[in-house]
Amino acid sequence: MPADKPTEQSAAVTESASDTCDDSNVLTSATSDLGEGQLRLTSRSIRSFVIRNGRTTPAQTDAMERLLPTFGLTYSDQPIDLEVQFGRTAPTVLEIGFGNGDVFTHIAQQEPQRNVIGVEVHTAGVGHALLAIEQKQLNHARIIQHDALEVLHHMLPAESIEKVLLLFPDPWHKKRHHKRRIVQKDFLDGVCRVLKPTGILHCATDWAEYGEWMIEHLENDSRFQNIVGPSMASERPEWRPLTRFEARGQRLGHSVLDLIYKKV
Repeated sequence: MPADKPTEQSAAVTESASDTCDDSNVLTSATSDLGEGQLRLTSRSIRSFVIRNGRTTPAQTDAMERLLPTFGLTYSDQPIDLEVQFGRTAPTVLEIGFGNGDVFTHIAQQEPQRNVIGVEVHTAGVGHALLAIEQKQLNHARIIQHDALEVLHHMLPAESIEKVLLLFPDPWHKKRHHKRRIVQKDFLDGVCRVLKPTGILHCATDWAEYGEWMIEHLENDSRFQNIVGPSMASERPEWRPLTRFEARGQRLGHSVLDLIYKKV
């Protein structure tokens, strides 16, 4: 698995967990390394991520304690006021499942005129991203450590997001686990809810069959239109850096699909 993302997914699952997980025993609260009193990460029974007790470095643990109160947005089941949270009105980009935050913080660094929100459930990735936020002084970046589906359906205001990024989500490749894939109707419902008119949904995967799955779901949803033509992949945009995970996949002969759709 790549160094720049804790799993293939940035929406957060471990590949090894996919062999053993069961709907009845997947944790719905923060892992033990988060300590007591943390909010539940989801109320859904079937989810696209599995939380396992993982290790965080001392620096990541320090970042969680010291920086998350400033750069974190506590989950709310009611829409929040983005202008209040950022202290300004600006176009907002949302990355779902940012892994270690390499792309998330790169976008924030390259586009200071935009607000950037990242959603990730894994503590090590959140801590890593917080350290980058501090180092690069990204005061217009915020992190939500919660289930992305609930964030899309409840927390973010309707038609408040300019672009949603879903880069290299876990493919849940075994057929019995396809129900856990994040790209489903309820995900597209949530994305459509938060996107502004003509807003962009950008998905990327190096798992060919999952790419076909994404295309099928998006092409069958009349609310979205492929920006280069029906069922077609786009070239990797210049703003999206080549991740170490992606480079490794290319060395192994994996083709990467960038699928970019706009809300219509």
